Amino acid sequence: QVQLVESGGGLVQAGDSLRLSCTASGRTFSSYSMGWFRQAPGKERELVATISRIAGVTWYTDSVRGRFTISRDNAKNTVYLQMNSLKPEDTAVYYCAADPNTGNWEYWGQGTQVTVSS
Repeated sequence: QVQLVESGGGLVQAGDSLRLSCTASGRTFSSYSMGWFRQAPGKERELVATISRIAGVTWYTDSVRGRFTISRDNAKNTVYLQMNSLKPEDTAVYYCAADPNTGNWEYWGQGTQVTVSS
């Protein structure tokens, strides 16, 4: 069982930056692909960014590409989401998730709120 704990959310103004962190329990973090999802009020949860378990290959949804950066530090069991040039439409609860090489996001954090004011 893996536990994921997010931190770093908050209330910022449009154009500001935030860095989210997600720390995993256990000793197999490096074997997981990691992802960040978000869910805005009244909307479905959407995948924002992913990073592969070994080579650190990344993927971004179009709306954040060029503004957000996902990275990981396997020595710290932590994945990050650096969010720059934030927009009001980025307001959502952000969740990290882990795929233990099954093709499914099997482990989820509790979420952290990001609110961007205009």
